[in-house]
Amino acid sequence: PWCVCMGATFPLMMAYVREREPQNAESFSFLYLANVLGAMTGTLLTALVLVECLGFRHTLWVAAAGNLLIAAISVWLGQRSAECGVRRSLSAEGGVRSAESASTPHATRNPQPAAFILWILFWTGFASMAMEVVWIRAFAPVVKTQVYSFALVVAAYLAATFVGSLLYRRHLAAQAARPTAELLALLCAAAFLPILVNDPRWVKADWLCVPDPWSVVLVLASICPFCAILGYLTPGLVDQYAGGSPAAAGKGYAVNVLGCILGPLFAGYILLPWLSERAALLLLGLPFFGFYFLTGKHLPARRRLGLGLAAGAALACALFFSDSYENQVLRSEKNAVVRRDYAASVLSYGEGLQKLVCVNGIGMTTLTPVTKFMVHLPLAFHRGPSESALVICFGMGTTYRSALSWGVKTTAVELVPSVTESFGFFHADAERVLQDPKGRIVIDDGRRYLERTRDQYDVIVIDPPPPIEAAGSSLLYSTEFYEVAKKRLNPRGILQAWYPGGDMQAGRAIARSLCECFPHVLLLGGVEDYGTHLLASMEPIPLLSGAELAARLPAEAKQDLLEWNPGQDLAAWFNHVLARQSPAEQVLDPDPWVRITDDRPFNEYFLLRGRQL
Repeated sequence: PWCVCMGATFPLMMAYVREREPQNAESFSFLYLANVLGAMTGTLLTALVLVECLGFRHTLWVAAAGNLLIAAISVWLGQRSAECGVRRSLSAEGGVRSAESASTPHATRNPQPAAFILWILFWTGFASMAMEVVWIRAFAPVVKTQVYSFALVVAAYLAATFVGSLLYRRHLAAQAARPTAELLALLCAAAFLPILVNDPRWVKADWLCVPDPWSVVLVLASICPFCAILGYLTPGLVDQYAGGSPAAAGKGYAVNVLGCILGPLFAGYILLPWLSERAALLLLGLPFFGFYFLTGKHLPARRRLGLGLAAGAALACALFFSDSYENQVLRSEKNAVVRRDYAASVLSYGEGLQKLVCVNGIGMTTLTPVTKFMVHLPLAFHRGPSESALVICFGMGTTYRSALSWGVKTTAVELVPSVTESFGFFHADAERVLQDPKGRIVIDDGRRYLERTRDQYDVIVIDPPPPIEAAGSSLLYSTEFYEVAKKRLNPRGILQAWYPGGDMQAGRAIARSLCECFPHVLLLGGVEDYGTHLLASMEPIPLLSGAELAARLPAEAKQDLLEWNPGQDLAAWFNHVLARQSPAEQVLDPDPWVRITDDRPFNEYFLLRGRQL
């Protein structure tokens, strides 16, 4: 309902402007400029300040208060107009003018047919929003996957759009607005600029989780010319089409928004599962050449040729001289394979124990015994016979494979289909493991699965995607998540959560959220001297020695655990993990607010406290 009302705002406010200024034929661009400025401010203020300080719920209160303020101002403006007699004196004349404008909204100002303007509006909305989806995935190796990364891409898009709209208003006032054909030619060239800039030769793109500030600035700047031109073109087209008529402006704006709806769906579910990000951007940019070809006849011949050559040169450079992080990996790394789906592009490469899996350019995990311990530890500590295990986040499939070595019924839940399809790349016996009747792989969001399933488990293993600050990761670390997981544990069941290291306060927040849900929490250091296993249960977890833990492993589980370290003393290995035990109460931060909840995702929003530290 809120979004429907928001969509009605433009024509409604245009009708108000029409009452006060009957000769105003450019009210849409004026309102569009203010709207984009507000959208950019809201994006930055929310991501950088409000959520971290207030949480999601109170941030929504601030937004709701803003809407109430808008309502109050609107009522005041309406009463003021009525008192001045504006509505009464202009009602008849305004109705006639509106009807005339609606019938021939573009006749005096636009050389293009009205239907053609609507097609341009549709495609600019379609292409811009589709490109934004592709940009997010293509830029991930550079900007990474934090909340701030997404916010900066959106803010850069809106800021450039605002600049373009402001420039249009100034040109309009000076009666020097640029022709549509010229803007479309510039769009042809600007559409390929992100391809040229997002090149490992110019920016630092790698699987590590730390962004390079200069590279981030460069890729964000690469989208600004395209967005600025759209900010100039879109309100100009609506102004030309509508001529100040609210009804016609509403129609033009609706067509543009329809493109904005369909574009992301097309990019996410049709383009990106089959094409690389680079190819998808090339394909989305090509139709602008068609629009330029149809409109270029209105330009002088020399200018038409010059703009066409510039756009063609940009396309040629993007086609033949640009590179991408994905192509670089496919060329330089051994056995590199890329798999795509609607959720992500997954790169698998390397050989032996040096294999790596990257999701949207971010390294997820390697072949390490740590991921084996994630399930062997809770199963070894579990009292009584173990019959079932749940693994949330499949990764390379190591944890899932290790759970099956116990002979227990095992379910793995993974969000990205291509991740599970990479299983055979990392484990030679993947086909045999996949045929195990006790195993099951589910493509779903881990938390959503827990909320829907009625199955109970003796062990639940969670290994959220790195880095710990990744957008959305709090949904697998929060108090509410642990409460949901607790309901799916059998009596004496054990939950294993993993903290990979990094932000110590975030680690303390994870521990507090876990301790608030489970009375018994055990913290054990990772076997390779990094990260922490957090074991939680509603029943006391028995304190066992390394030898006792090793003795509890079935023969196949022992073989699995020692697969990559065949000469290792199993009892000594467990003792090494136990020696790095930390009492949970000593890890917790004195501040009880240092915890992770759905309302306050402490690990994701860290900018202000990071500056304080």
